[in-house]
Amino acid sequence: MGIACTFFGHRDCPSSIKPKLREVLTDLIENHAVNMFYVGQQGAFDSIVRSVLKELVSVYPHIRYAVVLERLPPKRDEFDTRDYSDTMLPEGIETIHPRFAISWRNKWMLKQSDYVVTYITHSWGGAAQFAEMAEKHRLYTINLAKLEEHASI
Repeated sequence: MGIACTFFGHRDCPSSIKPKLREVLTDLIENHAVNMFYVGQQGAFDSIVRSVLKELVSVYPHIRYAVVLERLPPKRDEFDTRDYSDTMLPEGIETIHPRFAISWRNKWMLKQSDYVVTYITHSWGGAAQFAEMAEKHRLYTINLAKLEEHASI
């Protein structure tokens, strides 16, 4: 598998973080040998991360990423145009009650990872909870919100 990174961020996240995110991920790939990335699908932060990872795979063909689902995708019909080719279900999630599935999935992603990239601007909510958990597990954590804050001073 190699060295892995996961992501936690607030649902509401400005697209202005995209260049800083790209810079951080490039550093992780080039200087820390990170080659696997796990991302959720719950909000703007996850969407931005997914788009940057799609771009970076073309520059660094040795890296991989997966959008880790918290439940089986709905049954597809001829009108469903969503692309699930970069998604995965963690083994065991099918036994988890839907109410706890996101939390269980996030814990699974933490267990797989050596690095965590976050976008945390306040101390409440799920993203902040999992960022704190990452730090307690002594995972190397980078908060893009703090990097942006220091850049604007």
